[in-house]
Amino acid sequence: DAQGGLILIAATNRPDTLDPALLRPGRFDRHVVVNLPDIKGREEILHVHTRKLKLSQNVDFKSIASQTPGFSGADIANLCNEAALLAARFNKESIELTDFEKAVERVLMGPEKKSKIISKKEKEITAFHESGHALLSLIIPEATPMKKVSIIPRGLAGGYTFTPLREDKHHWLKSDLIAQIIVALGGRASEELNLKEVTTGAQNDLENATQLARRMVTQFGMSEKLGNITLGKRQGLIFLGRDIVEERNYSEETARIIDEEIKKIIDNGYAQAKTLLQQHFEKLKLLTSTLMEKEVLDELEVKRLLNI
Repeated sequence: DAQGGLILIAATNRPDTLDPALLRPGRFDRHVVVNLPDIKGREEILHVHTRKLKLSQNVDFKSIASQTPGFSGADIANLCNEAALLAARFNKESIELTDFEKAVERVLMGPEKKSKIISKKEKEITAFHESGHALLSLIIPEATPMKKVSIIPRGLAGGYTFTPLREDKHHWLKSDLIAQIIVALGGRASEELNLKEVTTGAQNDLENATQLARRMVTQFGMSEKLGNITLGKRQGLIFLGRDIVEERNYSEETARIIDEEIKKIIDNGYAQAKTLLQQHFEKLKLLTSTLMEKEVLDELEVKRLLNI
C-alpha cells in the first residue's frame, strides 16, 4: 500500500472557507486549533526572537508580554526587529526596555510624525480630546488604565491614548464593556465641554463604541429589553475568502429594538463620560495644559500630576 505510514498535514487561517467534504473522517479528520499565544507563550516567543540580539539588563520580557495581548508569533518577531532598529538609530550598544515599549506603539499605531506641522488650535483640540480619554481611564475602576498619552501624530491618528491590557482576559463583565464605551466617548465629551462643540476627531472612537454596543446587544445577551438571546446568524462565504457576514434571522420590530438598545447604551455612556469629566474638570484642564506643553506623558507622570 503506497499510502501506508503517511500522514497528511495542512494549515489554514480561514477554516470558514473550506469545503466541508475536506474535513470528513478519513480526510482531514483531526482538527488542531492553534490560538494566539497567552502571556506566558508571548514571553517564551520573545526569548526565541531575541537570542541573537544584544539586550540591556533592564529588559523585562514579562512586562513586554503584558503589553502585547493579541500579538501572534509573527507580530512579536516584527516587534523585536522594530526595537533593534530603534536602538540602532540612536547608536545604543544594546536594546533597552524603552525601545521595546516604543516598538509596541509603532507596531500597533504606526510611526510618530514629529515633523508634521500642526497649528496651535489643532494641537489644543487634540489635547482636549486625548485628556478626556486618559483621565476617564484612570478614574473609572473597571477601565483599563492608560500607559501613555500623546498629542504627537502617529499613523492616521492626530494623537493617542495607549491603554494596553495588563493581562489576558477571556471573560468580560458587562461593567467592563460599559467602562470601555465611556472611555472611548471621553474624547468627544471633553471636546464638547471645552469647545462647546464637537469635531471629526472622534470618528474612530464612535465606530469602536457602536460596534461594542452592538455586540453587547446581539451577541452577549446584555440587553434589558431583548434578554439572554443572540441575534443574527454569522456565516462565511465559502471559497470566496471574504469576511464573515451576518444573516438576519429576526423581524423588523426586533431590528428596531436592537437599534434602540444600542443607542441607549451609547447615550448613557456619553452622559456618564460628560458627568465624570465635569466633576473632575479642574484635573481635565490641568492635564490638557500639561499635555500641550510636554506633548507626551506616561501613566506615572499623569497620576502624580493629578494626584490620583
